[in-house]
Amino acid sequence: MYTKDVLPQGSDDFHQFRFSDIHFNNENRYSFYSWMSNLSDSNAPIRILTLKKNEGHFSILSLGISYDIIVVYDTPVLSLLCNCSESEEFCIHQKLVLNEIFKNDQVYLFFSDHAYQNYLTKIAVKYGIEDEQQLEDYFEIQCIDGVVKTIKKQDNLLDLSQDILNTATNPDLKRNNKELEQLSNILVLKEHKYYKHPQVLLYRAPRAKNGSLKNPVQQLSCEEMIWKSKDITESQFFTALHFLGQNTIEESKQQITAFKKLIKNPLGLEIYQHDKSLSQTIGANSLTQITLRELPKTIRIDIDRVGRFFTVRSSIQIAGQDHALQQLPVVFDYFIQLQQHFYFIEHAQILALFKLFNTTADHLIVHQSKFEGFNKDFLVAMEEIVEVNYLHIPKANSKQIKEQQFYNDTESIIYLEESGDYINLIPTMRYADVEVPVRSRRSIFGFDKNGQKFLVKRDLEAELKIISLIIKQHPYFQEQLDEDFQHFYLHRKHFLELDWFLNVFEDWRNHHISIIGFNEIKANKFNSFKGKIAIHVLSGQNWFNVNVDLQFGKSKGSLKNLQKAIRNKSKFITLDDGTQGILPEEWLNKFEQFFLAGEIIDDSHLQIAETNYTAIDQYFEEQWLSQIAKERLEEIKSKIRNIDQVKPVILSKDFIGELRNYQHDGLNWLNFLDEFNFGGCLADDMGLGKTIQVIAFILDQRKKVKNNCNLLVLPTTLIFNWKNELEKFAPSIKVLILQGADRQKNTFGFDQYDLILVSYHNLLTDINHLKKHTFNYIFLDESQQIKNPESQRYQAVTKLSSRNRIVITGTPIENSTMDLFAQLSFANPGLLGSKKYFKDVYTTPIDGFSNKKRLEELQRKVKPFILRRTKTDVAKELPAKNEIVLYCEMKPAQRHIYDTYEKEFREFISVKDGDEIRKSPMHVLKGLTKLRQICNSTKLLKTDDLSVEQDACKIEMLIEQVLDKSPYQKIIIFSQFVSMLNLIETALAKHNIKVLKLTGQTRDRQHIVTQFQENEAQRVILISLKAGGTGLNLTAASLVYLVDPWWNPAVEAQAIDRAFRIGQAKDVTAIRLICPDTVEDKIMKLQANKTAIADNIISSTYNPIADFMNKERLLSLFQ
Repeated sequence: MYTKDVLPQGSDDFHQFRFSDIHFNNENRYSFYSWMSNLSDSNAPIRILTLKKNEGHFSILSLGISYDIIVVYDTPVLSLLCNCSESEEFCIHQKLVLNEIFKNDQVYLFFSDHAYQNYLTKIAVKYGIEDEQQLEDYFEIQCIDGVVKTIKKQDNLLDLSQDILNTATNPDLKRNNKELEQLSNILVLKEHKYYKHPQVLLYRAPRAKNGSLKNPVQQLSCEEMIWKSKDITESQFFTALHFLGQNTIEESKQQITAFKKLIKNPLGLEIYQHDKSLSQTIGANSLTQITLRELPKTIRIDIDRVGRFFTVRSSIQIAGQDHALQQLPVVFDYFIQLQQHFYFIEHAQILALFKLFNTTADHLIVHQSKFEGFNKDFLVAMEEIVEVNYLHIPKANSKQIKEQQFYNDTESIIYLEESGDYINLIPTMRYADVEVPVRSRRSIFGFDKNGQKFLVKRDLEAELKIISLIIKQHPYFQEQLDEDFQHFYLHRKHFLELDWFLNVFEDWRNHHISIIGFNEIKANKFNSFKGKIAIHVLSGQNWFNVNVDLQFGKSKGSLKNLQKAIRNKSKFITLDDGTQGILPEEWLNKFEQFFLAGEIIDDSHLQIAETNYTAIDQYFEEQWLSQIAKERLEEIKSKIRNIDQVKPVILSKDFIGELRNYQHDGLNWLNFLDEFNFGGCLADDMGLGKTIQVIAFILDQRKKVKNNCNLLVLPTTLIFNWKNELEKFAPSIKVLILQGADRQKNTFGFDQYDLILVSYHNLLTDINHLKKHTFNYIFLDESQQIKNPESQRYQAVTKLSSRNRIVITGTPIENSTMDLFAQLSFANPGLLGSKKYFKDVYTTPIDGFSNKKRLEELQRKVKPFILRRTKTDVAKELPAKNEIVLYCEMKPAQRHIYDTYEKEFREFISVKDGDEIRKSPMHVLKGLTKLRQICNSTKLLKTDDLSVEQDACKIEMLIEQVLDKSPYQKIIIFSQFVSMLNLIETALAKHNIKVLKLTGQTRDRQHIVTQFQENEAQRVILISLKAGGTGLNLTAASLVYLVDPWWNPAVEAQAIDRAFRIGQAKDVTAIRLICPDTVEDKIMKLQANKTAIADNIISSTYNPIADFMNKERLLSLFQ
């Protein structure tokens, strides 16, 4: 660790203390404070014998004996050796030297690489080589007679800051005949000629060969030196010097501060005293070199009793020697002089003490009658800053200590008090019922049972621990150690606004330190405790119940106030006692996710839907979950992982028909969701049979639940389609349709039905009573109609109550990912968080910036709850050409006109015999055509008095379908009537949908076809059945709408084949629009029941009208 050559010759008798892990570069220079207990000889003079990098040899004179201390540093091990005879491992002399290393900048730099390099860099600036890598190749730092000096290793290295350069370039400067004289800057302490206050001025003087000053001594401007300063320390030094050089100055705190800056003397300037008795002017002959030092904190007052008087003596220990105060005269108002050393008196009380003892007597006496007042008014106050020894009072014995419990009943306290803009921290120790400020010198007294007064020794080690803890907690406190205050202080901005106090208070409490006075600080509503949050996750019915206990000491925070704070982006939460708790950043982030995932139930409970199980897995730590919650979470995750292996459901016997394989998979999936009470979105392509999958599921519910009353909300135009499908596949399902002005306006008797149908329009009107009933399931067909979460439809459906919910749509996303939010939020509340959260986290990144990471995250989140199969996915199970019937139910006005014409036509047929009908087919065709026109629109009639202005049901259905499908598929709309195509074109134009039109009057047919085939903007084409029945290739379309089906199915087939032909890469769906309970509907049903007719459909010569040219069959159309 060290070698013999660092030891003084003939000195082998050294004991050693070693620090095994100390880093001067990183070490808090005041953290050593806790090692420095009991520095009774703290003012013993320390002489630096030798000092080089990482090694030092020091000498300490104590009580007339000189001790050698050696320091050797080999990072990170520091060894201190001393030749004293003390048995302690870490002796007082080693402590004093370590104290000197940390507190003396000029010594510290030899042990800190950072400080050493910074010092070299400042020197190198003068030579322009501060950017050189190895500055130690150019300079060596030495400590000679206690003064740090820099030695150049290359003598010819030019100092570019020297005055010689200025002289060389300025011929007006006077030159010495032989060589330029060496000039030195010095400080001069003098008394103002008229005002008598002390001044310190900056001078420059040449030196004789022996180094002494010589004339002329010229005063320099401190202001100029301030501007030339290279760092803040120099700038502060010259600023203080400028202040102390003013002609008029009053005693003030600024003057005290200026003297303290001056004494530090960072430039190491020599200081001289002006003796005006030798000369009124400043000259070399009237200056005497002195040193300015801080007054040692070793003043002692000794009180003793002699008869009826108390004797008062006071002394100070300087350089190991005691000096009576009366022996030390006060000079220049602020200093006492001991030989050439001037000691600065910072405190007015200490100055008053010196003046009090400015007498020739060696002590003062106070009569016993006045001593109590003298003690109270003077000694007690002096105890705050000096040691007062009551020699006449005996020290406590063990019995007295035990009786009074002075050491068994102790408490560490920090008092807080305001002082202007600052908060004072007063460290205090309580001994039984006596409290003592730790930074004071106050004595503790007690009285035994006999009334005998005794002196109690303070527990300095325990008190020192408080100080050591405080000074580590802010750099300002470390600087305040040298100030003789009972308190530390910090600006309230730093104390309160920067959350500093939270960490500090926690540290104090961990060290069993009481804190008093925090709540009395003005305009302070902060709670002094850090938040302690306990979270417990339990498994509930379809939910994870999260119990949150938010404590700030004895105060409690609520989840609603916490959510309010997070919503306002504030880290302050209002607690139940009115104080403001400060939330850690990490908890703000955590709870933001918690609130997005779940719903607040009360002040301490949050619910998270089981559908949002990924939030539990992602945001909640495992130790927060109860065992049951862990098992439930793992069960859900396991089932989701194996969703492709869902146990198949046996199709209900009440279902008439069969399901295709993919449809049965859909039934299995719906049952899987039902097992967990999860909602879902059935999003199969149009034409894949979403309706019959739901019907099969409703039948399956009969064996699972007692109350199987389900609600289906759907567009008005689809009510008849559902009714028709229910009658076809599940006639045993009891259905109630809430339709018409006379519909049921309450929920009475709902439980006797399996399915209740209501349109979105009627739901808005009936919501007040429908929301009172709890359904088994709520199904939303064409659920994209609630895609706007601000719409009345969305607000209405969310008010409905049910055990579970399913949304049904072929286009879950029409415009943006936000479409998905409303639908899945209805099906699975809580799954996707709030609207703002979903928009910020998913919609904007995905739709606006194609963020792949967010897209994949959303896909993972919703995948278990959406089932979507396209025609391509199930192509093997489907015919390539799919045909669907959409029933369009007439509105009352349209129905009235139809019924009127049907009655008239039926009466006409009734009075004719069979032969007349066969001989007059044109009358029959005319009547049937008029009825078909009414099914399209009453506007096709030429009789204005029976026409209505509103669009007919087929046009409404077309508008709805085109708006829904055209963004994804090109569409062909066929009609026999050109006038109907004109009405459709007008209706679509109102919705900003431009169409192409092909009729018998169209001249450039090929141009129209090319536009439709190649222009992506052209999504819809209107074609008359005869004009477009043959000769066209429209493979760009995959949807074909037959508005008014032609009587000859072969002609319809040819029309459909305009899209379904060679070259078509997509599946084609043909949709017939049929008005129920009309001649269209009856003919379609009769055709479906006739196998012979069905077989003949493939023949182009077959005409079903001819088959109906008899009276009986015609009349059957109107039954």
